[in-house]
Amino acid sequence: MLQNKKRQYKASKYKASKYETSIKKELQIVSRQEKALCRSALKQDTPKWKTALTEKIPDKLYGNLQKAFCKAFQIIFEKGVGVIEKTYDKDSIEKDNEIHDFAFQLKADRGTLKKRRKDAKRSNLRNIAFTSVEGLGLGALGIGLPDIVLFVGVLLKGIYEVSLRYGFDHRSKEERDFILKLMEASVSKGDAWAACNEKVDRLIAGDHKPDEETQELESQIERTANAFAVDMLLLKFIQGLPVVGALGGAGNPVYYNRVLKYAELKYRKRYLLGLQKES
Repeated sequence: MLQNKKRQYKASKYKASKYETSIKKELQIVSRQEKALCRSALKQDTPKWKTALTEKIPDKLYGNLQKAFCKAFQIIFEKGVGVIEKTYDKDSIEKDNEIHDFAFQLKADRGTLKKRRKDAKRSNLRNIAFTSVEGLGLGALGIGLPDIVLFVGVLLKGIYEVSLRYGFDHRSKEERDFILKLMEASVSKGDAWAACNEKVDRLIAGDHKPDEETQELESQIERTANAFAVDMLLLKFIQGLPVVGALGGAGNPVYYNRVLKYAELKYRKRYLLGLQKES
């Protein structure tokens, strides 16, 4: 009897150690990827040709673009969440999340954590394909600003799927604030990126209270819309031109990949840190 208890204790201790090691190694991967993103964001300079072309775009277009992004976020948050949820199997994703959690608790191996990561990335391939067709199609017709609601909808669809795969519900005001901050950081550069990224990490660490009030959420919508308008101004201007607009629309999948790469990384970090606290 005593020998059995000793073996059980050793097995339990080994499993706990394996559990902690698996999480630690995955967090090391997150850290390396974060450093790579940081280097890329901080060294990004706007090409001279892009600056020259952007300066020729009427100021009114920037204002319209910023308003269009604001309106897109507001419409989707107020009326479009249910519509977006119909485009993917929420129950299936939540069940997969529960299965992954159970498997990791049972086996404590990195394979389960890797599977979750791969599933999150695989689901984005369909969204990239859709936003590619949508952007190129509307761009060829010279449709720029009306494309924004669709584009933002696909972005949020991708982020919602990622959040669910890591066990987070996107419907609360707190989570919307987190998502908006993720999106703002993903399209920012230089010092602006560093400041936005710090806010995201503080929310993940629990060192900063999320914006809960509607007024503060509206301010974050404006900041996120502004970040997208600044970075996508030239592309959306080109997309609004007949025929050559397809060149502007081709930027949609590029931006989708950029936003979702950052969002997946931060949700993965948040999930792993949560596991680490529980261990």
